[in-house]
Amino acid sequence: MNLIDNPDQAKRLARAILSDVAMYNKEKVENGIKNDNIFDVLKEELEEGRQHFLSRVSSDVNPDLVYEIAVVDVLIKRAGKIESSIW
Repeated sequence: MNLIDNPDQAKRLARAILSDVAMYNKEKVENGIKNDNIFDVLKEELEEGRQHFLSRVSSDVNPDLVYEIAVVDVLIKRAGKIESSIW
């Protein structure tokens, strides 16, 4: 399988992976936001997603940064409607 070397495609893949993490772990996301421990609660899921992403994307597109930005965009920003002391 060819590695993704297009930054836009890499961003889409990261967002898709994290959308799946959010969709299949709705309760964990909600509790993690409410209790300000989302990264602890989703540690395994986020790492599994990261490893899958890294296996599909070329290092030329700075995959760690792309994945981290997607984490914020998909998990944190979308959870803005959940009541929390962090906002």
